[in-house]
Amino acid sequence: MEAGMFNPNHNAPPINAIPPVITLLVGLIAVIEIAFQLGASGMVGGREAIAWRRDAVIAYGFADPLFDHMVQNRVLVLDGLKRFVTYPFIHVSAMHAVFAGVILLAIGKFVAERFNVWVVVLIFFASAIFGASIYGLIIDTRVALVGAYPAVYGLLGAFTWSLFVGYGAKGENPLQAFQLIGLLLGLQLIFGIIGGGGSEWIADVAGFIAGFGISFAMAPGGRARLAELLRKSRQR
Repeated sequence: MEAGMFNPNHNAPPINAIPPVITLLVGLIAVIEIAFQLGASGMVGGREAIAWRRDAVIAYGFADPLFDHMVQNRVLVLDGLKRFVTYPFIHVSAMHAVFAGVILLAIGKFVAERFNVWVVVLIFFASAIFGASIYGLIIDTRVALVGAYPAVYGLLGAFTWSLFVGYGAKGENPLQAFQLIGLLLGLQLIFGIIGGGGSEWIADVAGFIAGFGISFAMAPGGRARLAELLRKSRQR
């Protein structure tokens, strides 16, 4: 096993400092949200600052019409490409940003302690890109997709993969690892019905799938370990 790619040490102290890469990602979300709040309150930026959030959503949110244009015409547009990596840092409200940051801190800390920093960065952004792409292919909308949730769900996919492997190694049912994602999607469905939410869950699920797949592909012996677990499950 290559050092640094995956850390199997489950005996580490339960309370550790937040890994720098997670601190940086959460910090970017927080700084941008604080700027929106200050602008909306009139404390900075003057009258134009009141519209900072709206302008950011328009300029940096994932735009489905622009994505459709690139797909249909088989062209790459810089403005469209940049949105794949900027939309996770823009949120529609303070609460939207806070929930994303809290989940990112909790799940990201676990993942960052087991994978090296570049794998964490890869999972975060690849999940955001894959989530937005699947969302754009399925949904036809002019409402911009924003928020870190597809990327966070990607880290949740890595978290689930780690539990999946752990349960299998102990001879327990590895499908228990999917309880958390099931719970979160159930809550998301309920809140969507109550609050009239949209179809952003499609991007979240796609992000989760991307994170799970990247995890077993990047961890040394991951594919062989997954094949062994599947072989054992068929023998039961």
